[in-house]
Amino acid sequence: MSENPVDPNQAVPPPPPPADAQPGGVPADQRQWAMFAHLSAIAGAILTSGVGGWGTFLGPLIIWLVKKDTMPFVDEQGKEALNFNITVALACVALVVLVVVTLGIGVLIAIPAWILIGIAWLVFTIIAAVKANDGVSYRYPFALRLVK
Repeated sequence: MSENPVDPNQAVPPPPPPADAQPGGVPADQRQWAMFAHLSAIAGAILTSGVGGWGTFLGPLIIWLVKKDTMPFVDEQGKEALNFNITVALACVALVVLVVVTLGIGVLIAIPAWILIGIAWLVFTIIAAVKANDGVSYRYPFALRLVK
C-alpha cells in the first residue's frame, strides 16, 4: 500500500496573488506619475533657481494639471507636492523679506534657516517620491493646504 502524501488535516496555503496586483491597489502608471510629481520639484530646483524658487513648484503643477482628471492618485499626490513646494517657497521669500527689513542683519538667521529648509525639503521630497512609487499616500508634515 502506498501512503497518501497529502494530509487531509493540514491547511492548504492560499494561492499567490495575481501577477498584475498592485501595491496599495494603485495602478503602476499612476504610481509612476505621482512619483514624477514629487521628483519634478528636485528637477526644477536643479534647472532653475534652487530650493524655494519657481522651478520647484512648476513641475508638480504641470503634472497635476495634466493628470488630475484621469488619475486620482496623481491628483492627490500632485496637490501634495504642489502645496509643499509652495509652502517652502513662501518660507524662503519670508526669509528674504526678513533680511531686507533688517538691512542685512537677518542674514544671520536666514542662512542657517535656508540650509535647514533645503535639507528638510530634499529629504521630505525623496520620502514622498518613494512612498508614491509604493502606492502609499504621503502627506508632507509642514505644508499649507492651499490647492484643494
